[in-house]
Amino acid sequence: MKVNPERVYFNYKGGFPPVSFDAGKPASIPAETAVTHPKRITDTTMRDAQESLLATRMRSIDMIKVAPAYAANLPQLFSVECWGGATFDVAYRFLQECPWQRLRDLRAALPNVMTQMLLRASNGVGYTNYPDNVVQKFVATAANTGVDVFRVFDSLNWVENMRVAMDAVVEAGKVCEGTICYTGDIFDPDRAKYDLQYYVNMGKDLKAAGAHVLGLKDMAGLLKPAQARVLIKALKSEVGLPIHFHTHDTAGSATATILAASEAGVDAVDCAMDALSGNTSQATLGTVVSALQHTDRETGIDIKAVREISDYWEEVRGHYAAFETGMQAPSSEVYLHEMPGGQFTNLKAQAASMGLEDRWPEVARSYADVNQMFGDIVKV
Repeated sequence: MKVNPERVYFNYKGGFPPVSFDAGKPASIPAETAVTHPKRITDTTMRDAQESLLATRMRSIDMIKVAPAYAANLPQLFSVECWGGATFDVAYRFLQECPWQRLRDLRAALPNVMTQMLLRASNGVGYTNYPDNVVQKFVATAANTGVDVFRVFDSLNWVENMRVAMDAVVEAGKVCEGTICYTGDIFDPDRAKYDLQYYVNMGKDLKAAGAHVLGLKDMAGLLKPAQARVLIKALKSEVGLPIHFHTHDTAGSATATILAASEAGVDAVDCAMDALSGNTSQATLGTVVSALQHTDRETGIDIKAVREISDYWEEVRGHYAAFETGMQAPSSEVYLHEMPGGQFTNLKAQAASMGLEDRWPEVARSYADVNQMFGDIVKV
């Protein structure tokens, strides 16, 4: 892997300290206390937001058109999540597009903002376990093509299943975000399987496995503000890595949880542009930026630029109306069934296609019952 020493990977003040990558050794990111630094934001609009709201049907052209505006006006972003997850499969299966070309074009249009992808550990961007050499080659190719930050997770929080992918990211000289998937409720004595110590122990395991950043992936939006304060503080003090928090707004509480995490010292958070935020997507980027203005966690992001780019996304969203989920408002029932954002929207659409739309509460309860039958598993 050839690393360009002239490339600026971190081009902002505060938060994560600047990093220069040496092709001869793994990348490293010194941990710093984030409370005295601005908070960094990842924009998920091009990946998880459209995946959660529009069935991942957004075309490359709509992303590439606006990418130069990000580079010119939002260089303070930690990263732009624009690849991986379901986008790879959908590009081939439904859009007849090349996901690799999308990445090349976005990389060229975002020379000063890091690109980020979601990597399903040994599953890569597919739906089955792949041989080690396939995962290694995929990561190397993605790194060479333009991915800067790899958020690596395992759907059952099995760190051993993440090692090959994490090692490949480190070998490629990129940022390895070893990720914990959050489920349950750390305050609930009846959910002791996923207590505070469970997450602290996994964080330590990921650090030992070589993670540069600790990702906290709340894929269903279950982490509440009070729990977030306790969990973030524990991970900061006992693991010692920068923490990047991802959540969904299915219950309508994502912004409150992000602000609580900010108080606890989280280093970076995921948000979506206003026009593609809320419900099963992420918290509203403009709201979070505004809420942190004139505080010691101010993001430095130009709120006017956010609004202008959001206006673009609002127009684009109208082109994909046929793929909208139909969800009109947040739903606290997510605390019952614990469905991740993508699963929630897909299952609801499937239920409607089978004539079961009016029986959705029953479907949701059945999902929760089956989860308990399988031993209360992590659901991604």
